[in-house]
Amino acid sequence: MNDAMQKFDFSIRTRDGQRIVSVVISGRDQEDAERKLRQMYHYCEVESCEIRKQEDTRPQQAMSVEDIITLISK
Repeated sequence: MNDAMQKFDFSIRTRDGQRIVSVVISGRDQEDAERKLRQMYHYCEVESCEIRKQEDTRPQQAMSVEDIITLISK
């Protein structure tokens, strides 16, 4: 069983009719993510849900203080 968290991108309509295009929530599966969504937006209507692809997780190169000062001074 895969216990890795996935990210789900929901488009919803709140109970007062406001449309929210992108609410990203992590969950074990879509059901878990939707449960968390409904804790924040009671009685919302889910219009769509897409699984977010894992972003490139390579660590970024650290910058030295001198590099940062050079960027700021430009």
